[in-house]
Amino acid sequence: MNIYEELGVRPLINASANITRIGGSLMPPEVMEAMRQASLQFVNLEELQRAVGNKLAELTRNEAAYVSNGAAAGVALATAAVVAGSDPEAINQLPDTTGLKDEVIIHKSHRNGYDHAVRQIGVKIVEIGTMTETRPEELEKAINDKTAAIVWFQAQVTGRGDLPLQTVIEIADRANVPVIVDAADQLPPVENLWKFTQMGAALAIFSGGKDLCGPQASGLVLGRKELIESIRLNGNPNASIGRPMKVGKEEMVGLLTAVKLYLKRDHEARASQDEEVVAGWCHELNKVKGVHAERSIPNVAGQPMPRAKIVIDAEAAGISRDEVVSALRQGTPSIEVLPGADAIIYVNPMTLRPGEEDIVLERLLEILGN
Repeated sequence: MNIYEELGVRPLINASANITRIGGSLMPPEVMEAMRQASLQFVNLEELQRAVGNKLAELTRNEAAYVSNGAAAGVALATAAVVAGSDPEAINQLPDTTGLKDEVIIHKSHRNGYDHAVRQIGVKIVEIGTMTETRPEELEKAINDKTAAIVWFQAQVTGRGDLPLQTVIEIADRANVPVIVDAADQLPPVENLWKFTQMGAALAIFSGGKDLCGPQASGLVLGRKELIESIRLNGNPNASIGRPMKVGKEEMVGLLTAVKLYLKRDHEARASQDEEVVAGWCHELNKVKGVHAERSIPNVAGQPMPRAKIVIDAEAAGISRDEVVSALRQGTPSIEVLPGADAIIYVNPMTLRPGEEDIVLERLLEILGN
């Protein structure tokens, strides 16, 4: 009996995405072994954080790096760093921002639940643009002597009503305002680890527990050295606003190991294999009455990876989309997929272990056939 059986919790096959609520990703044995080794001895956390950060910066072609307690914690600490800097009094004052630069600019079309990580530092959010359009002069007008940063969410919200990121960076640079890119789920492609900072973003932040397959409670902050130094002061183990966002020695070492493995991975072969899986799914599912399946790209996070888009005609198939999703979830094994609009289901091979692609297809055919 494994730990989940002992607790009465059902494990599942993840054919949805690297989603936090269903565990993010699965760590490879090398990551788990590195964490096990890290757990066997005491170490000075600040010294380890700096050493791991130096190595991560080197690996990702950045000035500096910091391991946070998840990507959201990285966004919060980045916000604290641009507001309070390295000033001990200002650091101690947060989340009271009286007398500090405390305005953060965000596109209206980028507003989402994750901007809680920005707001919890005590700043004022200044929206620019509408849900369909933003003009350069709107950003220029919003910047003033209270502006601490511009936060850019690189995700499914991107590209619908915003300025191009390069334009945002150019306007921000003229005003000496840092741009923080929340790129939590923007791997792959691997080049994103250095793309945003090479474009001129001050900081770029990634989840350690998604496609990197590092510890779920880890995040990777990359960028300018002076801001990373301020993040260190605002974060654990210091008694500052980032103290609750504790990242342990195990997560630091685990994430470093995960990044090393990710950079060595054959990403082209991985993408090719996923294409084969999606093509196979679509070929078989299109034989089923009332079902149309096709390749869909990009995926829900905007990543250049294929998934199957399955459209179910409930009348012709004799079963609705929601009934299929429920049957997958309630079956043995439990399978998680991503419902889309109306009658659509998205099935993603990115998070499957070898052989699980066959189990997913078999269950779909069984449910749709019945």
